[in-house]
Amino acid sequence: MKRNCFFILGAALFIATASCNNPSKIEQSRVVLREYSAKENKADTRQTKKLKDEPAKTQDISNESLASKVNNGIMLNRTAYTVCYNAKAMLPHWVAWTLTSDHVNGKYSRGGIKFQEDEDVPAPRATDADYRGSGYDRGHICPSGDNKWNEDAQRESFLLTNVCPQGHNLNAGDWNEMEQQCRRWAERYGKIYIVSGPILYKKKHKTIGRNKVVVPEAFFKVVLRLGDDPKAIGFIYKNEDGNRPKGDYVNSIDQVERITGIDFFPTLPDQLEQSIEATAEWGDWE
Repeated sequence: MKRNCFFILGAALFIATASCNNPSKIEQSRVVLREYSAKENKADTRQTKKLKDEPAKTQDISNESLASKVNNGIMLNRTAYTVCYNAKAMLPHWVAWTLTSDHVNGKYSRGGIKFQEDEDVPAPRATDADYRGSGYDRGHICPSGDNKWNEDAQRESFLLTNVCPQGHNLNAGDWNEMEQQCRRWAERYGKIYIVSGPILYKKKHKTIGRNKVVVPEAFFKVVLRLGDDPKAIGFIYKNEDGNRPKGDYVNSIDQVERITGIDFFPTLPDQLEQSIEATAEWGDWE
């Protein structure tokens, strides 16, 4: 759903006010909107109009164009994912990545890799010490399990700009189960597009550590598949204990957009975007 994020985010999100002061390393927020249209069928003008309203099966969407820029967010392009970073909360606004069947497995495991302070963002920033003894896990947004295919991708998944304070039972339980489900979908459909991040409902938030890293009240994840039967589905998880069926967390993309103020998949043709974002059914993905 296309909308003016500046006005919506004022009510829906905790807005970052920090700006880039290291241009050699930080790319300031700018969502590259890539036209997502089908190949023209020049032999049949009647087919041309139809194809322009449908996604091309072979065309790709860049990670940075999977979600709208958040006001004053800092864009960080990594090997496997893109982060729109919230410098004030010291969290990502969102993380976007493309998961393919080829990326589900690989030889680069997380063994021995430590969480790292991200020096590509201005101080103050989250450090490993902020999480120690906090009672919260260092919860990946783009998970380690999606990055076994590449050594750099695996290492970068442990940067703290890809991490949020997350309750242990959620991180090791229902959230982890959805991460595994996404990998199964990537194998089934060949390629899926994912955007995920924290939800900050309250004006005043709990924080951890000396740097006062904000603790999210909830998390979202939205997933898109294209091809012959394009579908999109959203999920919202409260940052608390729970052991529920995956279908209990389902929300439409429109619902997640209303809660977060973020416009997901804005480069899709309008008709397709409106259709797949209006409703979501767990049964369409089983």
